[in-house]
Amino acid sequence: MTETAFSTLPLAQPWLDNLAQLEYREMTPIQALALPPMLAGRDVLGQAGTGTGKSAAFGLALLARITPRCGRPGALVLCPTRELAAQVADEIRRLARPLAHTKVITLSGGSSIQRERASLEHGVDVIVGTPGRVQDHLARGRLDLGAIRTLVLDEADRMLEMGFIEVASEIARATWSERQTLLFSATIPDAVRALSTTFQRDALHLVAPVDDASARVTQVLYELGAVDRTTALTRVLAHHRPASAVIFCNHRETCDVVADALTLAGFAAVPLHGGMEQHDRNTVLLMLKNGSLRLLVATDVAARGLDIDELGAVVNYDLPRDGDIYVHRIGRTARAGHTGLAISLVGSGDRRALDDLRDGPLASVPLTPLVDADLGRDDGRAPPPAMITIAIQGGRHDRLRPGDIVGALTTEVGIAATDIGQISILDRISFVALAAAEGARALAGLEQGRIKKKRFRSYLVTAPGARR
Repeated sequence: MTETAFSTLPLAQPWLDNLAQLEYREMTPIQALALPPMLAGRDVLGQAGTGTGKSAAFGLALLARITPRCGRPGALVLCPTRELAAQVADEIRRLARPLAHTKVITLSGGSSIQRERASLEHGVDVIVGTPGRVQDHLARGRLDLGAIRTLVLDEADRMLEMGFIEVASEIARATWSERQTLLFSATIPDAVRALSTTFQRDALHLVAPVDDASARVTQVLYELGAVDRTTALTRVLAHHRPASAVIFCNHRETCDVVADALTLAGFAAVPLHGGMEQHDRNTVLLMLKNGSLRLLVATDVAARGLDIDELGAVVNYDLPRDGDIYVHRIGRTARAGHTGLAISLVGSGDRRALDDLRDGPLASVPLTPLVDADLGRDDGRAPPPAMITIAIQGGRHDRLRPGDIVGALTTEVGIAATDIGQISILDRISFVALAAAEGARALAGLEQGRIKKKRFRSYLVTAPGARR
């Protein structure tokens, strides 16, 4: 038995069985460092970036300290963005399967505040939310945090950048004074250390070994010259043909323009930015993660917390001036041990940004004139996504589980298990990814058949924001 096996932790067998079902067998470095002291009740200041398994680490720790259905929430996780909050809540729900009747809710802007209020009135055990929305419920008297045993601040450095610390401090003061406090941050500047001193007691500062993912990323710089930026983008995508990619723009207006231009050129692309409804943003991220969408055109804020193991490429349509933003962007690819590709387009207006980045992440990357690049003459359209997404209007409230959906598709419809992709179960709706070739048959079978002896309406999910 290795020292990084989850079985070395003081966890009961049902927890270990669930971790095995989730294919969590060996702890990541931050999990191996932080879980033992967190399970023992210690405050921890953990330094670890996205994709390192920190959500599972603090998720297991906070679940070990709650009592379901006790009347008041026992754990609170604060996240800087809506997308990250949704992602963390999903992870905690998966980890909580051995703890019967555990209710995890997300409180974040863009969601129905009336629906959140109803959930709070019925009682919750774990809250994952953004500071502004949590503060709103607290100020209106809808939220009692006096029984919070574990408070987590995820991406604390990002919260500082976004100006959330005063709000987070107000929320922390409303929690139990003897709580356990866990802070996680990709970097530990002096402001985060001060935050730890304010919020935590005798915290352990743990630094996870850095996985040099940049060594697995092939970086390419194309100098545009006289070539139009959008034309250059289509040429680059037609040549490299990434299975999936996020194209970063500096402004939300640019995202819409670029997504439309790509679609007209034969590349099915969808925008993602703060001007979209939260429901639409969630749908876009779901489809990208499950392989039903190839190209996403996004701003940095919208892509914060984006966690996809096998994202083929990142493209900087606009080059950022800030080195940390550039590193964050290219960090979306080459995750979980995979290799990745980072492409940047450099026009005449990007010279100052390029000079700034030459002192850091682009120090040794050559600049290739696009006219001299061997991109071939492939102007063909990109292949469609390998998967499609079907929505089933039933979820956790209907006691649906992934196994129920798999059983209906394989037994009743005759779909091979290998053609079934990711399944996401939400409160009142579920999503299943299927091989595109089997989509029509699967949809017809689900509409005509039953799941757990009950008929559920099903429909094909289309990407919001996509040009028809």
